[in-house]
Amino acid sequence: MIKFIGEYSAKVDDKGRVVFPSSLKSMLPPESDQRFVIKKDLFFNCLEMYTYQEWIRESEEVKSRLNFFKKEHALFWREFMRDRALVEPDQKLGRISIPKRLLEEIGVNKEVLFAGNDHKIEIWAKENYKEETLPSSDYSELAQKILG
Repeated sequence: MIKFIGEYSAKVDDKGRVVFPSSLKSMLPPESDQRFVIKKDLFFNCLEMYTYQEWIRESEEVKSRLNFFKKEHALFWREFMRDRALVEPDQKLGRISIPKRLLEEIGVNKEVLFAGNDHKIEIWAKENYKEETLPSSDYSELAQKILG
């Protein structure tokens, strides 16, 4: 399994193209599938970026919990699959094209921050990333609550 680590800034051009950080790309195995799925995060004002393989694994796990003969399950699945983008870094510059509607939804103006988050990469409007940092005392309390 691929593990993404680190934070990297990048400028976004007028067409929504951004150079995918070479440091993150180097974490992919050579000759691996270079496609990614991008979607809006459910809880935070950022985008989530999964390798195509990880996206298949995660979406199959979610789908296995659903019964499509129940309307609420079908509605959930439709919403779960809505506004997804499949991107692949171009060979020349390593740019990816993120749909403008997704960038606008998280408030991106000119720069994004790619944050490695283990099995996925979060994409933030650079100016919003620091605002979501949990104070260390809150983090300590949360760690004690979750991990005992």
